[in-house]
Amino acid sequence: MKNRNVVITGGAGFIGANLARELVANNSIIIIDNLSAGKKENLADLLGKNLKFVEGSIGELSLLKRLFRNVDFVFHQAAISSVPKSIENPLATNETNVTGTLNVLLAARDSGVKKVIYASSTAVYGDTPTLPQSEEMIPNPQSPYAITKLIGEYYCQVFQAVYRLPTVSLRYFNVYGPKQDPNSDYAAVIPRFIKRVSEDTPPIIFGDGEQTRDFVFVSDVVRANILAAESDATGVFNIGQGRRVTISELARLIIRIMHKDLGVVYKEARVGDIKHSLADISKAKLFDYEPQYDLEQGLRETIGNLQ
Repeated sequence: MKNRNVVITGGAGFIGANLARELVANNSIIIIDNLSAGKKENLADLLGKNLKFVEGSIGELSLLKRLFRNVDFVFHQAAISSVPKSIENPLATNETNVTGTLNVLLAARDSGVKKVIYASSTAVYGDTPTLPQSEEMIPNPQSPYAITKLIGEYYCQVFQAVYRLPTVSLRYFNVYGPKQDPNSDYAAVIPRFIKRVSEDTPPIIFGDGEQTRDFVFVSDVVRANILAAESDATGVFNIGQGRRVTISELARLIIRIMHKDLGVVYKEARVGDIKHSLADISKAKLFDYEPQYDLEQGLRETIGNLQ
């Protein structure tokens, strides 16, 4: 992508900052983030290089309308993205993820944005005995977070049908990579495991460890966003690696890569966690998405960035 005007909501977060890093050399970028989860230091080396940072909220419709003027693409990454946090505070999650997404779509419609690329989630599938999960399956959300992401998809579809605003919803599976925050109470499993192993402390697994996940490296997710924006594709697409691993196998792989002699600690399963997840990524070939990293490659790059 070159010579485009781009807005990234939630651009100081893990995925948004990686997307900005990929685009900044050849495009003009505005990032809006309220820093509730993102960190401005994720962008420290990018500021001033075709990139403007605005501290603000997607709850501010007038701000979005001002920032979206003359914008080609909006990459909507901003969200409360934690299942446990959504269970603790469903109202705040709804305000950010549903009302915030509606604001983004309204501002995009009124500003003549060419396309909105929306970050959805595998959580919309819930628990299902059918694997891999394909976009044609009936959603079965099992947490407030999952419900809000599905509503966001529906809003995208309606704005495309009613207002002719092109949209793509990317259902991210389990994204990981360098600079993912391991310190939050709601941190994703890979940065938590890496942090504990680096401290010579056994990883903690909630449940029996036989639950499976499809982990996708952040560089593949960034590329999927850009490909989806530049293509004529619209609709809902899975973005994963297309392979799954048990959480116990994941823990052992991280321990092996980091050359540690550690066991694993098991604790009671958490409410809202699904048992199995695996992406059917064949539909995303419509815009030439194909993951470039397998799990071990991605983990080695992630761990190598800690050194």
